[in-house]
Amino acid sequence: MITTHSFAVRLVSVGLLFAASGVCAHAQQPPKINAPAASPTSTLKQKVGFTEVEVVYARPSMRDRKIFGAFLPYGEVWRTGANTATKITFSTAVRLQGKELAAGSYALYSIPDAKEWTLIFNKVTGEWGAYSYKQENDALRIKVKPVALAQAVETFTIDLNDLKTESATLNLIWEKTRVPVKLEFDVIKEVVAQIDAAMTSGATLPPATYFTAAMFYHDNGLDLAKARSWIEKATQGDKPLFYMLHGKAKILAKLGDKAGAIAAAKQSMAAAEGAPRAEYVRLNEALIASLK
Repeated sequence: MITTHSFAVRLVSVGLLFAASGVCAHAQQPPKINAPAASPTSTLKQKVGFTEVEVVYARPSMRDRKIFGAFLPYGEVWRTGANTATKITFSTAVRLQGKELAAGSYALYSIPDAKEWTLIFNKVTGEWGAYSYKQENDALRIKVKPVALAQAVETFTIDLNDLKTESATLNLIWEKTRVPVKLEFDVIKEVVAQIDAAMTSGATLPPATYFTAAMFYHDNGLDLAKARSWIEKATQGDKPLFYMLHGKAKILAKLGDKAGAIAAAKQSMAAAEGAPRAEYVRLNEALIASLK
């Protein structure tokens, strides 16, 4: 017969046994070592026009090694970084070196060579290295000529530069090599369609809408007659805004109306107040000086 006292003693013993087992199991776990990554992961995000471009890649360093043609043999597929193959994402369609690529995410592989690289946009992302790479999954291949650098770059770098309304340059940079890739996007056509829709809507438009349309046409070499018409509407009234007047001066200067441009620039300086005043005095003075 098991008494209440003996049952309680057994429960305590079992509890102690499990507790001791837990302590032993914990004590037997090996210590962990947290070492820094040899090729740390980096994420590049950049908006070009309306397109979000994101590049996720690991960044190896030279570490006294000869890279291209040695550590990375010419003619072999490379993950374009370290660890997992570099992943590049475009939120809209893009042209790379003039060739079309649909919006989406791609593994960016490359085949380095002394005179010409092959860049590969592959539909299968997340693969470690280039060991599982299959050409049948390529979405696009392009050829790019490398540019020699005077000084070596220690750590592999991908950047987006030369940002314009409809284009940018994607650069792969390592050792004494830069591989520039021209990216192009259809932006102007889309914005012009928006402007046309606004101007023909019959709605009463605020000065900011006219100003945005005028400066977009000015900045992108479009119809300056339309730009002039819209900037006149943006700056009409008793108290036009100083920065809109400066925009008017730039449009008139581009049209060759020096007198009108100088008058608008002087108006802009007179209208500027507070913190922006010094900046716009400088901008307008420079514009006036360029017209003399």
